[in-house]
Order: sequence, then structure tokens, then C-alpha cells
Amino acid sequence: MPDERKTQRISDRLDWNLLRTFLVIAQEKSISGAAVKLHVTQSAVSQALRRLEEQFGRRLIERHHSRFCLTPAGEEVLAAADTIYGNVAQLASSVSDADEQTVGRIHVLVASRIHSAVYDAFWATFHRAHPRVEVELEVMPSSEIVKIIQQKGATAGIALCKQMPKRLEHSLFLQQTYSLFCGQYHSLFGKSDLTMDDLLGENFVSFTSDALSDSLSPLTIFRDQRGFSGTVVATSSHHDEVKRLLVAGFGIGCLPEHSVQHDLDEGRLWRLPPEEGVCSANLYLLWHEDAHRTAAERVFLDAFKAHIEQYTPAQRLLPACRQRVGNSGLAATGSG
Repeated sequence: MPDERKTQRISDRLDWNLLRTFLVIAQEKSISGAAVKLHVTQSAVSQALRRLEEQFGRRLIERHHSRFCLTPAGEEVLAAADTIYGNVAQLASSVSDADEQTVGRIHVLVASRIHSAVYDAFWATFHRAHPRVEVELEVMPSSEIVKIIQQKGATAGIALCKQMPKRLEHSLFLQQTYSLFCGQYHSLFGKSDLTMDDLLGENFVSFTSDALSDSLSPLTIFRDQRGFSGTVVATSSHHDEVKRLLVAGFGIGCLPEHSVQHDLDEGRLWRLPPEEGVCSANLYLLWHEDAHRTAAERVFLDAFKAHIEQYTPAQRLLPACRQRVGNSGLAATGSG
């Protein structure tokens, strides 16, 4: 027991800097040489050696004139010090690699056509910072995204949500206003004196989720409340295909206002009443609060939230030509 208590006291009091000094003394086979390498005085090296010998209660070095050698106890201390500093060096390298080279795979589900310069700038920045993270982006309807994230089937989702599901964490990405439009081949195109009564008999082009009274159900509620008598004649779960059908003249339909400004300017779409728009729909980053996450998944979530928080909701909707971040423009569109 006395020996065990003594060993415990030594390990508790041992100064690792003294081991480092002793390691250099042994390597240089000289007090003066160690002093030069450590950039300290010979006196400081001698004092460190003496303190280490006092802690172990053993002489560690024998010096007689020009003769310099380690005692048996010194050999043991040298072997231990060499192992310790080798482990420390390996630990430092591992920590550095973990910070700078996160490795892994992320699977992100996204609503159709998030055409966003804020979003594009995020991916450019993320890839530069974490080039070894493999990314899979999968497009699907918002209702499916929510179900899969609830089942912990993906890293995260970017989707429209009317009510936040249980067990899902969220961060608001885009606040969108949906308005009614018709295309260049529709009979209402170009008419500026239209009222809501002029629209009531028109057929609709719709998002699939809208037709199912799901994520975009406010559009269905709007049609019912206003007394529209037309039917849904064409649907798609993708923003660009809904727009294509509108341009082709299948009917009238809703799209996020900021997403079609270029089409309005180019004469492919025409804005219809009501002036205030039809409804608002928010696009969220979603993730399951209890899901086990890899280092790559944690890095993605932290980076995405930090990136979008740099901009106000209004800034995220500005056209690319009106705002820049470094070499990346800022604009935003999300549907589905």
C-alpha cells in the first residue's frame, strides 16, 4: 500500500513540461544542447531536471566530466516520455483533421426548384469548407419530405409546412407570397381591368399537393371561399412544370411572386387579381430532434442555419441582379 500511495502522488503531481525537458536532454545528451533547443537558459534546464529527479526520488542522469549517460531509472522515464509525447502528437493531428476534414455523407430532401442564390452560395461555401462530405439532394413533394424526416429517413428536409409536425425542429428559410397568374396563350393574358368575378369560371393548373389538400391547402381554401367553379385540369409536383402548363394556357394558377418576375418581364406570364395575392407559404429547414447524427450531418445543419441567418427574409427573396455575396448572387424560389 505505501508504494501504491507514493505512485499515485507522483502521477498526480507530475509536471508534463518536465518530461518534455528531460526528453530533449536525453536527445541532445547535453544540458547546454537542450537549453539551446528549448530556447531557455542552462540554469532553467538544470532546475527542471532536478525537480523531475526529486519527484521520482531517483537520479536519472549520471555526469562525470565528459561522460553523459542515463541511469536505469532515466531509461524508464525516457521510454515513458517518448510514448507520451508521441501520443500527444497523434492526438493533435487527429483533432486537426477532425476540424478541417469532416468526412461523411448527408442526404437532404428538397421541395421542387429551390432556385435561390442564397441557397447556391451556401453550397459553394459548404463544399469549400468540407470537400470530403458527400452530398445527395433528392427532390420530392413537401408532404413526403415531412413524412420521411419524421421517420428519421434523411439528414434534413427543405419543405413547405403549414403546421410544424411533432418531434421536428425547424428553421425558417423563405417567406413566400403566392399569387394568381395566367400564361401568354390564355384568353385573360394582357387584360389589365380584370376583377375577381372575371376569374371565377376559369380552370386551374395546380401543384399536386394542392390538389390533394395537403401542404398548399390554403390555395384550395381560397378557391372555395371565392366561389371558383372551374376545375383543376393539370397538375405537377414541380414548380417549373406548373409554370410550363400555365404558359401553355391550360388555365390559371398560383406561383410564388418572386419566382416568376423574369417571366413577367419577358411576357410569358400575366399577374391576375387579387392585388394582395392569394396566400403565404413558408419554406423551412426541417430535421428530427431525436435522430442520431454523424459529424457530417451536424456540420451541415450548423452551417446551413448560420448561413441563412446572415440575411433577412426579404433579402433572401431579392433577385440575383440586386444583391451579391462575394461572387454569388442572391435570389430565392421554393415550391412544392
